[in-house]
Amino acid sequence: MKIDTTATGALSIGGVDAQQLAQQYGTPLYVYDVSRIRAAIRAYKAAFAAQDADFTVSYAAKAFACIAMFQVAASEGAHLDVVSGGEITTAMKAGFDMANVSLNGNNKSDLELELAVDSGLGTIIVDNDYELDRLIALTKKQGVVQNILIRITPSVSAHTHEYIMTGQSDSKFGYDVESGQAAAAIKKAQAADSINLLGLHAHIGSQIFETAGFVAEAQKLVQIAAQCNFQPKVLDVGGGFGIQYTDDDKPLPPSAFVKVLADTIATESEKVGAPMPAVWIEPGRSIVGPAGYTLYTAGSRKVIPGVRTYQTVDGGMGDNIRPALYQAEYEAVLAKAATAPAEETVTLAGKCCESGDILIKDAKLPKITAGDVIAVLATGAYGYSMASLYNRNPRPAVVFAEDGKSQVAVRRETWVDLCDHDMDYKA
Repeated sequence: MKIDTTATGALSIGGVDAQQLAQQYGTPLYVYDVSRIRAAIRAYKAAFAAQDADFTVSYAAKAFACIAMFQVAASEGAHLDVVSGGEITTAMKAGFDMANVSLNGNNKSDLELELAVDSGLGTIIVDNDYELDRLIALTKKQGVVQNILIRITPSVSAHTHEYIMTGQSDSKFGYDVESGQAAAAIKKAQAADSINLLGLHAHIGSQIFETAGFVAEAQKLVQIAAQCNFQPKVLDVGGGFGIQYTDDDKPLPPSAFVKVLADTIATESEKVGAPMPAVWIEPGRSIVGPAGYTLYTAGSRKVIPGVRTYQTVDGGMGDNIRPALYQAEYEAVLAKAATAPAEETVTLAGKCCESGDILIKDAKLPKITAGDVIAVLATGAYGYSMASLYNRNPRPAVVFAEDGKSQVAVRRETWVDLCDHDMDYKA
């Protein structure tokens, strides 16, 4: 896995020594190499430009959301895909152009729909009739016309963990196609004066390494639109482009996904006699995942002769639930000697009161002593965004590093912060 190092072989993030970052800001610590975030966005945009296709790259905020991240995305000309009132509010606080924001999600509240409409949010991706009916009533009442996409389930299964598959028929997301629900939704949206139906949306899953699922998805979207006598201006194929977590992962470059999507949609559109629509994508993990690192300080060690050595760190499932949630795998390095050969095999364990609080089983690392800084790689997606306060451990700070400088993007929570929303019991 690609990492940067200093002249002495220490891990470097955004041109800053990781040990220096740990000393300055404390651990556990999320650190992002901002130049890698920028490079990922630019790679998608360049891939579309090479295809001469009308496109939009929307950063999927669920992967990692904060004001600074949204500001970086905006500076690179990316749009934003949000899924909650909290993410909408963060976009507003970041000064994001709300016309370039889309709202996803399968159970949007009335307050979230009202906030979206009132803020001038560009596109609402409608998931079901319960939502569509309320949105029609709301926009009529407000006297506005709202752009929407209809989300469908295209009956395409991605080769990934079942918890992050979303395109199959048996999914909580989107309108079912086979039963006629999607066709009925298109007609309903077209008949509403306060709704401007731009096109269709689908998302088949996450951490995908093959193009076959995206080919099938693109084909389905064009075919479904044609069957409904609907000429979409936009086809949003979602995200899910895989990244490298370990040496076993072999992700495709953005250009491979973009080319197959653009070519398939162009070919299928020509077959049905429709103009080529704009292609929207929603990468999240592939933009921030490889750019993120989590720094920990090594603590206690338990050696069980002939069985296992547990090396504990000062974080764990509270700041990275993915290994416990769906057995996600990561790699780690010793910050002071990032490319040094392995000398021992240890299981990196967290400090939470759960036996399942394991970050990496059988990590091969140089000899570790208490106080060493250990960096887990490629943690930029779904680390901070899924962090919890389990055991009343505060959430770590988030630091952005770029061009040899660093700054706090999200301040570290304190023990006192954890009590801020608590109320005294009154008998």
